[in-house]
Amino acid sequence: MTKNKSALLVGVGGQGAILTAKVLVGGLMRAGYDVKMSEVHGMSQRGGSVSTQVHWGEKVNSPVIGKGAADIIVAFEKMEAVRYADYLKPDGVVVINDYEMASSSIAAGLCEYPAGCLEAMEKHFRCHVLEAGRIAHELGSAKCMNIVLFGSMVKALHMEDVVDWESVIADTVPEKFRELNLRAYRAGYDAVRA
Repeated sequence: MTKNKSALLVGVGGQGAILTAKVLVGGLMRAGYDVKMSEVHGMSQRGGSVSTQVHWGEKVNSPVIGKGAADIIVAFEKMEAVRYADYLKPDGVVVINDYEMASSSIAAGLCEYPAGCLEAMEKHFRCHVLEAGRIAHELGSAKCMNIVLFGSMVKALHMEDVVDWESVIADTVPEKFRELNLRAYRAGYDAVRA
């Protein structure tokens, strides 16, 4: 990889976007890349928006991704994909979890969840849509949904040969969840049609 790449991981507090970014950063550092990461927690403990920006390459000066600059967006919740769509490069790719999580204003009945999020994204961008929550549940725990999405991201960016991602996951997650997360990674990887 000669030119720098960037990933924007977006979701709602508690979905595991930050842990996922740490797996990504750990693997990229093992592979010898210069890596920078930035996190934004928007009332994340109350279901607010969370975004993590990761830049990597031979030399990276800043973790900040400008509008129209992300190679990939990984959306842990489909409305978040729409919220951050203007950060994606015209030839970028989006991995979207077909999952709805009501914001506090929606939960309070002040507004409705917007219809057509997936259709809007698919109309303008190259998208890989999967039901990561369902896949994780079928594997035995909804808590591995983030690693399902990570596997999909690796496949969508063709990063499978960068590093042994399974080894990185095994070294990052607690031992009692290791096998579950390895299966989640494989399932997410297999869910993307490259």
